[in-house]
Amino acid sequence: MNNLYYQPCSDDVFNEVKAESIKIWESYDDTYGYSTGKINGIKDLKNVQDNVMCMVAMFDPRNQAKLARNLSKKAKSEILSRFVEGGSSPYMVPFFIP
Repeated sequence: MNNLYYQPCSDDVFNEVKAESIKIWESYDDTYGYSTGKINGIKDLKNVQDNVMCMVAMFDPRNQAKLARNLSKKAKSEILSRFVEGGSSPYMVPFFIP
């Protein structure tokens, strides 16, 4: 597929998003194993296809904004490009860089 949304990002961005996503999930109460399940779903992901966007999509908009605040400009740019290629307005996603 040629759509950028479904293509892997750079390895450094992928690893950054993975690490920050795990940090966010680790910050939640794990009484019923929900966070552990999410972390287990992320920790073995490889940088193929749309896995970076799968990690982002695991979060609701509030947590996507939290993720965006913790990412480098390069990571935000790569994610924003994928959202736009997927049909989103650049102004409607928390990864917009003014």
